[in-house]
Amino acid sequence: MVTSSCLKESESDCTHTEFTLQTQQRCGFRKVAKKVEPKKGVAEEAELNEILHKKGVAPAPDPPTPHVPARSFGRLVKPFVFTIGFTGCSFGGAAIWQYESLKSRVQSYFDDVKADWLEKIRPQKQGDLRKQVNQWWNSLSDGQKTVTGIIAANALVFCCWRVPSLQRSMLKYFTSDPSSKALCWPMLLSTFSHYSLFHMGANMYVLWSFSSSIVNMMGKEQFMALYLSAGVISTFVSYVSKTAMGRFGPSLGASGAIMAVLAAVCTKMPEAKLAIIFLPMYTFTAGNALKAIVALDTAGLILGWRFFDHAAHLGGALFGIWYIIYGHELIWKNREPLVKMWHDFRSRGPGAGGNGSI
Repeated sequence: MVTSSCLKESESDCTHTEFTLQTQQRCGFRKVAKKVEPKKGVAEEAELNEILHKKGVAPAPDPPTPHVPARSFGRLVKPFVFTIGFTGCSFGGAAIWQYESLKSRVQSYFDDVKADWLEKIRPQKQGDLRKQVNQWWNSLSDGQKTVTGIIAANALVFCCWRVPSLQRSMLKYFTSDPSSKALCWPMLLSTFSHYSLFHMGANMYVLWSFSSSIVNMMGKEQFMALYLSAGVISTFVSYVSKTAMGRFGPSLGASGAIMAVLAAVCTKMPEAKLAIIFLPMYTFTAGNALKAIVALDTAGLILGWRFFDHAAHLGGALFGIWYIIYGHELIWKNREPLVKMWHDFRSRGPGAGGNGSI
């Protein structure tokens, strides 16, 4: 039975407490009026500087002015262009990937036959680790095989957070913040970034639970395009929300992309029965689960709850719903011109056999 941590999904792209921005505190006491001192003359200043120079003492620099992020929507133009371009490239690349997969299927069939023949004549070793790994891998569904790479990437980034020398780079490129200097690539990289083990475990469990359903429904190529695009789109929605409210701070996690996967499955199969892992006796429909999660994140966004990035959750969920209802027809079913262009290009390329037909 496919179970999902729908409630765990809210353990998501939180603005992590270890990355809270430090702001100037307001003092409750009244400031004492400064005494107005006469301005030093040019000669007096020159004499003072000469004395300090002889003593080897440099004058104290002025205290730095604290940086206050500008509440400007103009900074969102580049992330908006990046979001549109990356989404288009994701689905275009997925269409080409599907074409190449179909083209190589015949060749892979003969390779598998040859591998099976070699396996039979090769002497078997007791407890062969490679054979056990292959048996485990072959026992997985297509969806589980597809998300295994995503889980491995998240685990690698999680380990990088534990390296002290990488902290500055991780904070810059693997957390998303509209007030940061790096705006575009963190929209994608933060989707694979988790600082908390529980946060990563909860997200990856939900992704693993829904992987078979979403890949059987879309195919691995379309799923990967949806997942990566949803990660960038949900981060852009978070940018807009933070800029509009003036609440800046870094966010990280895969929950925006996972919310799109969850929303897509629940929209496509609203009557499917789901359950929480710790309470398997209580079941509910996928449609009701989606409504509850959207309502919770909407309330969190309106009431200004700061523990989770509710705007990113909503952005991912709404994109998943939109894609199932409209996006599949508008984007994926209109990929034929691109595939035909790629087919013609491959047919004219070096090493193309015959007329290049699949």
